Amino acid sequence: MSKILITGGAGFIGSHLSRILLTSGHSVRILDNLSPQIHGALPQGLDWLMGDGVDFIRGSITDEAYVRTALQDVDSVVHLAAETGTGQSMYQIAHYNNVNVGGTALLLDILANDSARSVKRIVLASSRSIYGEGAYVCSRCDKQKRIYPNARIKSQLSAHRWEHACEACSSHLKPVPTREDDPAKPASIYAATKYAQEDLVRVACAAMDMDYTILRLQNVYGEGQSLNNPYTGILSIFSTRIRRKQHLPIFEDGLETRDFVHVQDVANAFLAAVEFQGNISQAINVGMGVKTTVAEIAGHLSDAFGVQHNLVTTHEYRLGDIRHNFADTHRLQCILGNTPQIDLNEGMLRFAEWVTKQVLSEDQLDKANAQLRTRNLMG
Repeated sequence: MSKILITGGAGFIGSHLSRILLTSGHSVRILDNLSPQIHGALPQGLDWLMGDGVDFIRGSITDEAYVRTALQDVDSVVHLAAETGTGQSMYQIAHYNNVNVGGTALLLDILANDSARSVKRIVLASSRSIYGEGAYVCSRCDKQKRIYPNARIKSQLSAHRWEHACEACSSHLKPVPTREDDPAKPASIYAATKYAQEDLVRVACAAMDMDYTILRLQNVYGEGQSLNNPYTGILSIFSTRIRRKQHLPIFEDGLETRDFVHVQDVANAFLAAVEFQGNISQAINVGMGVKTTVAEIAGHLSDAFGVQHNLVTTHEYRLGDIRHNFADTHRLQCILGNTPQIDLNEGMLRFAEWVTKQVLSEDQLDKANAQLRTRNLMG
């Protein structure tokens, strides 16, 4: 039996992973500050943190004393602790850098200077956002040549030119699955901090002769995700509005796509990385490998709740949002032997059933959007 430290382990992914690790015979230590933005002013439903096999430490990933204590006598670290809102990151730059980059640097610094360290592997939760706009091809010019567009700028978005165009022939580019060897082109501060985390882990682990796995997560959803945070989780935002009988506002033209993957499948990928026998030391995409439009996902969710579709395409946009992204999952299957099992229909039904049992959250979307508008980050 091994002892696993999960930073940010009381959150969405960490809570699912903890249960899977415990069922698989591991013991778990969790370091989490129980952020009010994620857990609410009075955190609820966290009794499991006091259960058998769980050692809970309430503290920040940026506090050296807590991190040092959390690292004692653990075999592996799953590093989930991070600020995650794309839009919010664009005006809380120092904070995102401090938590995401600074917290990761502190974790690695303690390990690098511990002559008696027991940690043999770090598994980092990274993000598909590091690819920026991702990979495309031009069907008219060259279907084999991969193209990596720059982030869309305000003048383009304000003119409602949502899609990327080929520089040679001006036709719309076709999105293709992003591969781990595609270049990183972060389009938001959040994405930049996640890529910085990757570099820190990659370089530090090589210097310490320590194995690492970087899991680049697509859009994770499912039971247990925060219903209080208006800056992340489109399904949480939409589910609250459905329960309040409000329309679902769809940004841009609704045809932007994401790769939605259920949290149970994500937790299983982390388990596979923790238990892997041998050396990995590379990045691995975690997703379904299927692109779904935001309008389609809103429709699926409405169906899961058994309500009529009430979608309003607003043609609004947020700077830092990407147009398309979905994963090439070859490494996930071939290296970790992991294939996501929960399709979108099953996942939506499971999520909707769980949501209906939760306290109805306040709809904070308008407030969050207003903050972006005042900073000229939304139009």
